[in-house]
Amino acid sequence: MFPLPLLGLLFISASGIEPPAEKKKEKENEEELECHGAERRKSKYDMIFTRGDLLEVPRTLFIHFGIYLGGGRVAHFIPDIMPVISSDQYRIRQMVSNTRLLLGVLAKCGSVRVDSVEDFAYGADIRVNPMDKVLSHAVLKGEEVAIRAEKLQGEVPYSLLWYNCEHFVMYCRYGTVMSFQTFQFCKTMRKLLLSQRVAKAAAVLALCLVLYLQAVSLCSVLLAVILPFLIWMAS
Repeated sequence: MFPLPLLGLLFISASGIEPPAEKKKEKENEEELECHGAERRKSKYDMIFTRGDLLEVPRTLFIHFGIYLGGGRVAHFIPDIMPVISSDQYRIRQMVSNTRLLLGVLAKCGSVRVDSVEDFAYGADIRVNPMDKVLSHAVLKGEEVAIRAEKLQGEVPYSLLWYNCEHFVMYCRYGTVMSFQTFQFCKTMRKLLLSQRVAKAAAVLALCLVLYLQAVSLCSVLLAVILPFLIWMAS
């Protein structure tokens, strides 16, 4: 009769050990399924874009740029007020809303961050920027472009005209800091402000202001003449 209780104890012990092993196996299977799901999500964009591609999405008043890193991830420079007002990394990593973006522009603070393709697009259509065909600068290799973008992650002072998302991607892909959007904006403002019509209007307004205030002096007259003259010469 001795062997029977012993066998029973062995059976109970084996039964007590088996469930954790089964749970571990189930967990491994779940992780494997998650990995396969991640690979499927990864291949969805990797079949469209190549690591190092310069991506662009249209926004209301401008075009936003980013560098594709692979695996459905995009590095982009975006104005963001959150790093200034909070140290909570969870809140900072969340998708940047339009309010956060506008406040970041006003505060001139931003960050180079890596987001999913969906968060980068923010509901807009994505396309590969055709800059390679029109720019004279040599294009860096895709891996080098992506490595540059990854190394620049972190908080960076933001300037709407002098260092924005286009400056960032141009440096990563071409090794030069420039922005065609900024150039076009300045060109348009020059046409609007630095024109002969504006110079004439400034001269009339300055003369009327001097006469209305009855502040006829050498300084006021020179100011009323020099300002329209400078606008006229710059037009």
